[in-house]
Amino acid sequence: MKYYAPKGLYDIKPEDIPYWHAVEREVRSTMPLYGYEEIRTPIMEKTEVFARGVGEDTDVVSKEMYTFEDKGGRSMTLRPENTASAVRAYLEHKFYGKEELSKWYYLGPMFRYEAPQKGRSRQFHQYGAEAIGSDDPALDAEMIGLAADLLKSLGLEDVGLTLNSIGCPEDRVKYVDKLVEYLKPEKDRLCDNCRARLDTNPLRILDCKEDSCQEVVEDGPEITEYLCSECQDHFDDVRGYLKQLDLEYDLDPKLVRGLDYYTKTVFEVFSSDLGAQDALVGGGRYDGLVELFGGDPTPAVGFAGGIERLVLLLEELERTDMERSGLDVYLATLDEETKKTGLELVQELREAGLKAEIDYLDKSLQGQLGYADRYGAEITGILGPRELSDNEITLRDMETGDQATVPLNEFRSEVKNHLDSSR
Repeated sequence: MKYYAPKGLYDIKPEDIPYWHAVEREVRSTMPLYGYEEIRTPIMEKTEVFARGVGEDTDVVSKEMYTFEDKGGRSMTLRPENTASAVRAYLEHKFYGKEELSKWYYLGPMFRYEAPQKGRSRQFHQYGAEAIGSDDPALDAEMIGLAADLLKSLGLEDVGLTLNSIGCPEDRVKYVDKLVEYLKPEKDRLCDNCRARLDTNPLRILDCKEDSCQEVVEDGPEITEYLCSECQDHFDDVRGYLKQLDLEYDLDPKLVRGLDYYTKTVFEVFSSDLGAQDALVGGGRYDGLVELFGGDPTPAVGFAGGIERLVLLLEELERTDMERSGLDVYLATLDEETKKTGLELVQELREAGLKAEIDYLDKSLQGQLGYADRYGAEITGILGPRELSDNEITLRDMETGDQATVPLNEFRSEVKNHLDSSR
């Protein structure tokens, strides 16, 4: 019997890991510059955390969640996103009483039962940021700037931004009435899902990727026409701060995002490096979510980005600085006695912070040299019976082929000097 990973779940192979490390490294180095601290939430929550927080009429909750009953009879769900979990943690640990503004970031796996495709899997990974406790439009601009900076720090040059405001709940009630009024005569042109959404959650029709639905909504009413004065002022201020930060954007009145908790500002950040404009980051303000979870009214804003799609883009761009890191030193030995000493020398190198390897496959000297070359060793140490009896070791520069013999007790220092001079 052959075993395979479950459909929609994938192994991250060693040759891909440098790209993942690059993304994770930039997230962990950039977020603190903006004052964000890392939070780690469980990968599962009680189902009502997501059903209530994300919205029962969303595709995420109604179709895509991995939900099961645990041995205690409780309904549990693997997290499909992390904002609801962050808000639950904010309230559970009473951060509202400890700090006026909580600024957090996260990295980790999420789970959604959806059709697998390139860059989209059923276990996927996100990085994101949440700022809970302020309604300042400057914070929205900071959040957008942070999302763009992270992509630029990874070498993506053509980074763009789409922006909209979906107002407050009262604005949306007025807008939805007009949207339904417009859509009902066009109902037969909508896909089956959107015909159902017309009665349950009409805003989701704006998200639909079906061409027929996009054609229908193209000439429909725009939500920005129904913003109250407070929401309009907030949106104007966000745009002003973005201009101050020299962040260009395109207004997209059909951008509403796919989760029910959003209010006011919504945005997506994309890269055109490969000619496409698929969003790599999405986010917005969610001023009502803390209150929905039983807390006091507390404004908040955040974003999330998918790591898989970002890694695919970096790989297609052939970022050479993210190639698989090779060995610093390979130590070739010729028999059992030289291998015993070789193990000690390799351990000394590792304790000095060098990537070092030794033969575990009983390869010939030629085979060991081939292995060292294949895995990118910069230096190979050759320790045979003659060298061992003379307390010496031969060093070979794998790029030039030059060799030199040095005393065993100077091996580590000679290796470090050679590597330092060649870098």
